[in-house]
Amino acid sequence: MIGFSGTRLPPETRDEIAAGSFAGATLFRFENVDCVEQVRALTEDLQAANRSRYPLLIAADQETGQLQGLGAGTTAFPGAMALGATRDPDLARRVGRAIGRECLALGVNVNYAPVCDVATRADNPSLGIRSFGDDPELVAALATAMASGMLDVGVVPVLKHFPGKGEAGVDPHYELPVLDLDIERLEKVELAPFRAAIRANAPAVMVGHYGLPAITGRRDLPASVSGEVVEGLLRRSMGFDGVVITDALDMGAFAQAVGAEPAVVAALRAGVDLLLCSADGAARRRMMEAVAEGIRTIDSTVRTASRSRIDRLRQAVATADRPGLDAVGCHDHVELAREVASRSITAVRSAVLPLQPAAGDRILAVMPTPTNVTPADTSSTVSATLAVALRRHHHDVTEVIVSPDPSDAEIDSVVDVAGGHSHLVVGTIGATERQAALVRRLIASGKPTVTAALRTPYDLHTYPMADTHLLTYSIHRFSMDALADVIFGLEVAAGSVPVAGIT
Repeated sequence: MIGFSGTRLPPETRDEIAAGSFAGATLFRFENVDCVEQVRALTEDLQAANRSRYPLLIAADQETGQLQGLGAGTTAFPGAMALGATRDPDLARRVGRAIGRECLALGVNVNYAPVCDVATRADNPSLGIRSFGDDPELVAALATAMASGMLDVGVVPVLKHFPGKGEAGVDPHYELPVLDLDIERLEKVELAPFRAAIRANAPAVMVGHYGLPAITGRRDLPASVSGEVVEGLLRRSMGFDGVVITDALDMGAFAQAVGAEPAVVAALRAGVDLLLCSADGAARRRMMEAVAEGIRTIDSTVRTASRSRIDRLRQAVATADRPGLDAVGCHDHVELAREVASRSITAVRSAVLPLQPAAGDRILAVMPTPTNVTPADTSSTVSATLAVALRRHHHDVTEVIVSPDPSDAEIDSVVDVAGGHSHLVVGTIGATERQAALVRRLIASGKPTVTAALRTPYDLHTYPMADTHLLTYSIHRFSMDALADVIFGLEVAAGSVPVAGIT
């Protein structure tokens, strides 16, 4: 599964596709995506270059929420943890169908979603709201439902990140996380969502770059190159006969552990079918050379079985009906996103709700600039709209957007501004210590203050004195609107916290 740079198909990549060198391609938000019309034209070019009897697999990370890989033109669904707060598998299935329809309209037939990881560790640097929650049964139900929704419309869902990365303490984009978990724990927690979705006929699994010593006996070996994990655990023990793809091969956890070039052959020998390449053309050529050199060391029956699985998947996507571009961001999908947002808002504490400002009162809305916390993140493309949402209910709202790590001078300035306002609404995104310091100063002012965790639900731990606290699990506009509706008493906070320890 190649990657490439640019919003148009490079001539050399077109020639490689025509030569049958690849099973497909992955589109990356910051490499290949401009607008919906451009994406559709690009995928049409990719398929036109293909000379195989089966369509190319064209994939993207359209998780929605924190990772919206197909761009701002697609419907901004709040994401997995917001669905976790609704605890509604039917809603997750409907969202899966809608995401699938938009993928197909753009020519994308494989979606690297849903995330089946269980959010068992609050400080996991690359998971957070990409997970449905910390209950394996809830994650299993919602991930299976979302995958089924995509399958309903003909899109291939890819379960990730096998064997489950909830306990990762470091980001695999940079270094190899080691999951020190015994077999009993893995079976009870990490593997449960994958088992459920596999039983429901999920056709593809992404194996991640995580050390799994309980299975491999080694701390330095990524699961993605381990036969004990792929062929032993996933295929034989769990009965999975679909396509296995690696996570991105340019991630530090892959390259640092075993060396990228020989590792690609080790991954294929372990039972992996597809290699997820980055947009780095030079790295791709080196990997292709390594595969060409090493493929003869892989048993022919293994190669034949892998080819059969890939061809079966490519044949399956050929039957999907592609909607028109008017399906992307359509009214029905927008209303569905609003429903998810409305049903997910969670009230942890509600001392000053609803806000009832008098006609002359002024409200201060404070939130940090949206930023990416991991490479698997598109939050930096989202506008800060907390103040805009509040102005739907009260006209005199002052907006202050601070740095993700505000300085002492910034904090002093915001506190000074707060002095001229009657009510404060403060959003945090991942509550860094500097964000938390600002919130604590504003709460200490004694003014009625609403705090809102706009990403992960754990922010309250950094400012525990807050007496009115809400969770949105998303910074997208629909979630901001739903938050404002709850703050002003137009709607009830219907969500429930999908992780433990938030009270």
